[in-house]
Amino acid sequence: MYQPVISGTGVFTPSQTITNDELVVAFNAYADMFNAEHADEIAAGTVMAKDHSSSEFIFKASGIEQRYVLDKSGILDPTVMHPLLRQRSDDEPGVMAEMALDACTKALAMAGLTGADIDLVICAASNMERAYPAVAVEIQQLLGAGGFAFDMNVACSSATFGIQAASDMVRSGSARRAIVVNPEICSGHLEWRDRDCHFIFGDVCTATVIEREEDAKDGYFKVLSTRCATQFSNNIRNNNGFLRRSRPDGTADRRDMQFMQNGRKVFKEVVPMVSEHILAHLAAEGVGSDQLCRLWLHQANKSMNDFIGRKVLGREPAPGEQPNILQDYANTSSAGSIIAFAKHSADLKSGDLGLICSFGAGYSVGSVLIKRV
Repeated sequence: MYQPVISGTGVFTPSQTITNDELVVAFNAYADMFNAEHADEIAAGTVMAKDHSSSEFIFKASGIEQRYVLDKSGILDPTVMHPLLRQRSDDEPGVMAEMALDACTKALAMAGLTGADIDLVICAASNMERAYPAVAVEIQQLLGAGGFAFDMNVACSSATFGIQAASDMVRSGSARRAIVVNPEICSGHLEWRDRDCHFIFGDVCTATVIEREEDAKDGYFKVLSTRCATQFSNNIRNNNGFLRRSRPDGTADRRDMQFMQNGRKVFKEVVPMVSEHILAHLAAEGVGSDQLCRLWLHQANKSMNDFIGRKVLGREPAPGEQPNILQDYANTSSAGSIIAFAKHSADLKSGDLGLICSFGAGYSVGSVLIKRV
């Protein structure tokens, strides 16, 4: 059995941003268009009028100030309200693979490796660009990696579940060096015309290199333990799928082909589930919460993270102890906790303990206990 370590991380950040103010202008213009078009039905009470959004509402509800996206032109066009990406031929790299190549190249450089050193690629994300061939296999080819590759989807927990799978394979010897990559084009599955969620997501890609400790260079993190759990819930759901056209009226109402959630129920049910999961994981490893130097949590909602931090640590987290990046990136699904880890881990000293945790649809929750070496 080998000891797995995290030896490199990389983050691809799109060049375009959308501030809350920009988003609100576009949404309110759409709401005004909708209300004018359906004025008679609204007056008759058969259609609900669209309320305006506001930057104050968005920040209070989420802690988000802006988000990075692959394309803002379509999102901010009240007549479109979704990203506009160019058509690609089947002979070109896909969008997710292109993002992944950037993030993987950065992670490999940090680890002092090249793509040829990798023999396992896991593409773990909340949505895949296509059903097959696997995006991971395309990434494998672009990297010049050997071995094998596969896709996995556990929604917002995909990164930590991917790290557990890769760590287990490195530990057992079925892979020597792995890279877990999380290309998240969340702007593509967000309903930008829904006031309750139009501000939540952004786009990004992260990558994490996992290898045997004996092969790693200085400055790595030892993967001490991983733990994953799932519990079925419909409170976060996306019904888009290949069987859609086979059902009567399958495409008549397309709203559920995008991200949907019952936010209040999610908060009420997920927060205690995650807090208990982390505390149980630490207890099983004989680690007290007072021994943790850093918590890198899923970046979905500041209030959720604040609650979880207080519950796990038994006090208010000190500045920098539980870093948030969602004010800049918004919710980036599985990539959020890895962005936080990549940007807020270099200062940890040898022997310091930290925990990466992601959670979301499923419900799912995954945690990775690590130690700076």
